[in-house]
Amino acid sequence: MSDSPLELRRVGPELERGLARFFAAMVAEGADRWFHPHPFTAEHASYLAGYHGRDLYYVAVHGDEVLAYGLLRGWDEGYSVPSLGIGVLTRARGTGLARMFMQFLHTAARFHGAPRVRLKVYPENVAAKRLYESLGYRFEAGADHQLLGFYDFVKSAA
Repeated sequence: MSDSPLELRRVGPELERGLARFFAAMVAEGADRWFHPHPFTAEHASYLAGYHGRDLYYVAVHGDEVLAYGLLRGWDEGYSVPSLGIGVLTRARGTGLARMFMQFLHTAARFHGAPRVRLKVYPENVAAKRLYESLGYRFEAGADHQLLGFYDFVKSAA
């Protein structure tokens, strides 16, 4: 990797092309089988680059390459508990980036006033499920052959 720093940045116009390349790479890798919160197209990257609302969209950038993408959405629709999603390019997996990005998204959700977050994961996506469990997510059966996971920010005293 280059000498460029790793940065977490909110998606904006300057990241449109990098995000479009990231989406294309996710499709090429087949990762959209597991993570498909919206179309992974250049058009949707353009939409997100110009988005202004309560939902949050972030990327992990190394130089000019987007290595990971994360979102917290649902606030625009009036939900108090956002849905969290994250995708990481294959070449950046195993580096600790996913765990760090998840913790960042948790912090962003807390700063935004969320009492907890939710996510969906396919049981066959063993690595992702293992990461979520290690972070403290609780799972229940969900729709579309996925598990629904919850992470509460305020833990009850035992």
